[in-house]
Amino acid sequence: MNPLGFLTLAALVVAALAATPATQRTVSSHLTAQDQERFAKVFSEGLKSNDLQSLYYASANVALPAGDVTSTCKRLFMLHSESKLNDFEKNFYLIGARKNFGCKEALPAKVETAVKAALAKDATTAQEIYYNFHSAKLAGLAVDEKVRTTLGKNLQTVLKKDDSLNSLGHAFAVAAELGTAGSFAYDRIEEAFVQADEVDGKMLQFEGGLSITALIVNGGFKLATSLSKPAPITADQAVKFATYFLSRASVQTPKGVSVLLEALKLLASQKTIAPVCVRLAGNGQLLPESPVLSVRVCDLLGKPLSPALAALSTTVVSRTTNDALVSKVNLVPSKDDATLYTYNLKSASPTRGLYRVDVDAAPSYRQQLQVSVLGKVRVSSLEVGVGDTDSAASSVKRQSVTHPSKLATVLNADSQQKVVLKTALVDDASGKPITVHQCFVLLRHQETRQEIIFVAETDSSKAYKFEMDVGARAADFGHKSGLYEVRLIVGDALLSNSFQWHLADLELKFAAGDSQQQQSVDAAASSRKPLPEIVHQFRAPEKRPPRFVSDLFTALCIAPLVILFGLWAKLGVNVKNFPLSLGAIGFHLGLGAILVLFGIFWLRLNMFDTIRYLIPLALFTFICGNRMLRKIARGGSSEK
Repeated sequence: MNPLGFLTLAALVVAALAATPATQRTVSSHLTAQDQERFAKVFSEGLKSNDLQSLYYASANVALPAGDVTSTCKRLFMLHSESKLNDFEKNFYLIGARKNFGCKEALPAKVETAVKAALAKDATTAQEIYYNFHSAKLAGLAVDEKVRTTLGKNLQTVLKKDDSLNSLGHAFAVAAELGTAGSFAYDRIEEAFVQADEVDGKMLQFEGGLSITALIVNGGFKLATSLSKPAPITADQAVKFATYFLSRASVQTPKGVSVLLEALKLLASQKTIAPVCVRLAGNGQLLPESPVLSVRVCDLLGKPLSPALAALSTTVVSRTTNDALVSKVNLVPSKDDATLYTYNLKSASPTRGLYRVDVDAAPSYRQQLQVSVLGKVRVSSLEVGVGDTDSAASSVKRQSVTHPSKLATVLNADSQQKVVLKTALVDDASGKPITVHQCFVLLRHQETRQEIIFVAETDSSKAYKFEMDVGARAADFGHKSGLYEVRLIVGDALLSNSFQWHLADLELKFAAGDSQQQQSVDAAASSRKPLPEIVHQFRAPEKRPPRFVSDLFTALCIAPLVILFGLWAKLGVNVKNFPLSLGAIGFHLGLGAILVLFGIFWLRLNMFDTIRYLIPLALFTFICGNRMLRKIARGGSSEK
C-alpha cells in the first residue's frame, strides 16, 4: 500500500472510532428504599398465604418469626397434601420451604421416595428435571457423578423435543449444576438470547414476561459462570435487560419479587458489564439562591459502587443557547452519602432556563440529564383603572398598586365602562422584563364565589395588559352584579415564587334590563340539569278470561278426540290388517309422540323448544311412515 493510501485508511479508522459513542452502561432508575419496604410487605403477606408457591418464595427471602414456625410448618404440610400442582413441583416447594422455615417435622417418606425415584427415571420436560434435581439437593440426597451424567443425557434428549424459552431457561439452571455433563447447554445460550424482544430501543424482554426473562437471564449467567465462560450478553444488552427489570419493580407476588431481586443482584454483580444508575438526586429544579447540582450514582439495588468511582465530571449546557455553563468539572462526593455527588453552580451565575447535564465517569459510564434553574419574578409596576367603553385605553385614568398590597379604594364599573390593567414583570436578579407561561386576571364574586378568568396578553414592551368591556362581557358573568375580587395569577415552570395576588376590589353594575337576561340564563342553566331518571316498565299483562270460559273452550277442543274414540268403540276397530313391522310401530309411536309434544307445548313449552324437539320426532316419523307404506304397497301388489 502506498503511503497516501495508508494515511487515508488510518484517518478513516480514527474518524470512525471518534464517531462511535462511548459505552454508557447507565440506567436512570434503581430500587429505592420504598421499593424494598414494599417488597418486604409482599413477602410478609406471602408467609400468611395458603398458596404453596408463595410460601416457598417468601421463605427464601424473609425470616419467619420464631413464634410462628410451628403453626406455619403444620400449614405447609397440609397445603402440600391438598395442592393440585404437579407432584415434582409441589414436592420442591415443600422441601424448600421446610428447610427455609427450619421445620422440625420429618419429611414424609413418600415425598423422599418420590424424589429418589424421579432422579432414577427419565423425565419428559426440562421443568421436571429442574424441580427434581433441586428437590434432591434441598432434601440432602446424594447426587453423584453418575446421576449428573444421566441427568445431562436426559436434558439433551428433552431439548431435542422441546426447545421453547421455558424449557431452555430451566435447562440452563440445571446444566449450571451438572459440571461437564451440562456443558452442552452453553451452545444453546446464544440461541435463547437472540429471541429477546426489544421495546422502544430501551428494553429487552422475552415473551412470557418477568418470570421467563428472569429465568433465562439467571440461568444463562449461572451456566456461563460455572463453565468459566464469558458473560452471555453485552454491556448494552445488560443495560436494556436491567431497564426492563427495573420497570417491573411494581410486581406484587412473592415469586415475581423474588425472581426480580435475583436477576438485579446477578446483573449488579457482573463487574465487566454491570450497568449503574446515574440520576438526579432531587426533582431537577435548582433554586436561584442555591443552584446546587446533585447527582446520585449507585448500583441497580441502590447501593454505593464498590470500588467507588475515581472521578465523576459534568458539563452543563443551556438548551436555549447551547452555550456551556461549566465544562468538564468534577462533582464532589458527599461525606454523608456514598451515592451522592454535588456541584455548586453559584460561581457560574446560571440564568433562568433549562439545561442539559452530561455526566461522565470515564471510560465506561455516561448519562445525559436535564435540570431547570429557577428564577424569581418581581412585579415592577401595575396600573388598574376604569374608563368609558369608547375611550382609548391610554386615556383611561389608572391607579398604581404595589405588590403585594391591595388598592385601598373600590373600583366601580357599569355596562357603559371598561376595566383596564397593565403590569410589567421582571426577573428579580437581572431586572429585565420576562414572559411567563401563565398570566391570568381572575375576578371572583365575593358572595357566590363564582369565578371567571381572563388571559393577559403581552404588548411590544413585554408588559402584560388586560382590557374588559363590562357590557360586552355581561353574559360571561351571568349578569350578576356585585363586588368582585380582582386577582393577578402568575405562574411558570421556571419560577420559584409563582403567586396569586389580590390587588383590588371591583364593583360591577350591569344594566337593569339585564335582569330578564339573568332569568333566561338561569332558565337555560336549569334546562341543562339532569332530567329525572327514566325507569322502564313492562306493559301489564292483559286480563285473563273467567275460569268457566277457559274450561268451556278446553272441552270444545277435546270433544272431537272424545267423539273419535266413542265412534271407534261403537263401530269396532279393525286391526287385523295392521302390519306388524318396525316401520309401522315406529310411525304410530312417532305420531303419538308428536301429539303429546303439542300437548306439552300448550301447557309449558315455548315455540323454540317445541321446534327443537319436533324436528327429530318428525324425521323419525317420516322415515318409519315411508317404510310402512312401502311394505303395504308390496303386500297389495303380491295379492294381485
